[in-house]
Amino acid sequence: MLVFDAQGKQVLSIGELPGADAGAKTGRALITFGEDCDGSADGKIYVADRGANLIQVFAPDGALLRSIPVNAPVAVAALPEGEVAVATLREPHLVIVFDKNGRDVREFGDPEPLAERAELNRYLNIGQLATDVQGHLYYAFAYLPEPTVRQYDRLGYAGQDIQYTALEAMPAAQAARKEIVRQESKGKDPSFKRILTAVGVDRTNGEVWIALYNTLLHFDKEGNRRATYKIYTPQGARLEANTILVEQDLLIIGSDPLGIYEFERPDKKILK
Repeated sequence: MLVFDAQGKQVLSIGELPGADAGAKTGRALITFGEDCDGSADGKIYVADRGANLIQVFAPDGALLRSIPVNAPVAVAALPEGEVAVATLREPHLVIVFDKNGRDVREFGDPEPLAERAELNRYLNIGQLATDVQGHLYYAFAYLPEPTVRQYDRLGYAGQDIQYTALEAMPAAQAARKEIVRQESKGKDPSFKRILTAVGVDRTNGEVWIALYNTLLHFDKEGNRRATYKIYTPQGARLEANTILVEQDLLIIGSDPLGIYEFERPDKKILK
């Protein structure tokens, strides 16, 4: 994992090696397979290490502080007071929250009923996490046919759903539901194309940005869609987002394998 400062200069590298021995005596703790990461206000770095079934917690200098055992973590979000929220592949609830000592203090979020087979239904409820300064947690469903981000308060009480349900989105949603029925009838391992590929939250006001590959949707904090954009690299290639970081005047969008790109926020351009 690499950390860059605001000028784009690399300031930290935490090693990631396939099959790494977590107990190896190296200068940096190794990550087996990092699925997601987040940073806290005090500089700690949280990594969802799916390969090791751990949440790895690093100090700002990259030193390993602790490892929290979690089965198949896929998303992580730092919360106030040293807590951390985790989304997984298989646990019955959508979110598990651990305290600063790594103790499971609460679980919440029921999977949406999308399939009759329990293991398939849980797979279809995989999601990404984001937070804001008010302490809200946002769960972005990756495979829900109607692109959805659910807001929770810090204690796990569900608030509003932010959904893309416009008329032009209905054919894709109907096709996705038919594909769920088709794959369930075959009884094989699931193989679905993600619906929602990335989510970002403006931490200052709770506005949500959702990516559906190279389509970018902007919602206000009440869940009203404010704008829709298409995103491309400076060279004109489709930029299919799988991560979004919302800054005051910038959107930082990552796409595998194209890289990371900075864009001026289009909503701020309009205001100017």
